[in-house]
Amino acid sequence: MFDRELAEKAGANLEQVRRSRPLVHNITNFVVMNCTANALLAIGASPVMAHAKDEVEEMVALAGALVLNIGTLSLEWIDSMIRAGKRANEMEIPIILDPVGSGATSMRTASAKRLIRELSIRVIRGNGSEVLSLAESGAGTKGVDSVHGVDEAKEAAGELARELGTTLAITGAVDLVTDGRRQLRVHNGHELMQSVTGTGCTATAIIGAFLAVDKDPVRATATALAYFGLAGEKAAEKADGPGSYQVALLDALYKITPGQLTEGARIQKEPD
Repeated sequence: MFDRELAEKAGANLEQVRRSRPLVHNITNFVVMNCTANALLAIGASPVMAHAKDEVEEMVALAGALVLNIGTLSLEWIDSMIRAGKRANEMEIPIILDPVGSGATSMRTASAKRLIRELSIRVIRGNGSEVLSLAESGAGTKGVDSVHGVDEAKEAAGELARELGTTLAITGAVDLVTDGRRQLRVHNGHELMQSVTGTGCTATAIIGAFLAVDKDPVRATATALAYFGLAGEKAAEKADGPGSYQVALLDALYKITPGQLTEGARIQKEPD
């Protein structure tokens, strides 16, 4: 059922991240800056949180990947994202977009669509509602939480991925990764991940680190999600609740070996 070759690639990608320590440039939200920076350090990557428009072009030129996250949105930050993104495109540095809360307000939806329109985005990761809001009018969210399941957004994700020439990752109980041709399901994860703020944003940042070492966006995304999901499973074995879970999750990201990821990754190929 689960693909052994992809599981081995997950372990290899983690090993490569830890060997090369890619710089991941994050223009992200205030809520998760500390969480995602610590997670990137725990996995072996090097995070930088730089959003001032006067420095983002210089900073992204040093990075292996650029993460754009609209969680605490302002027009000034969108301008910085556009500047950084255009420089990243010039240098063929992969960009991953997290359209947090797209569909909840017109500003969020319009901003996410502007980024997609003006930049070449390698991967878009969101929940079902966020992805639907990018693909059609009228799809909404409950704040930044999804009201649509992964399978409800599956068809729209495939069409949007083909239209934009990008990879879509819809995260939920079982994650879906597609570029409109290939479809992978990632079965790793734990329900406690929903009880800690910033887990979705952290998943996006980890995908950024894996994109820095794996040029195949579908494979990089699926292996990153399998790693994060496996860490979520291991953290749940030690946690008593959301507080201890957050600490245990960070520890698990640090402790999981490439070999353990190869054995624990549950990635499934779906028929074309």
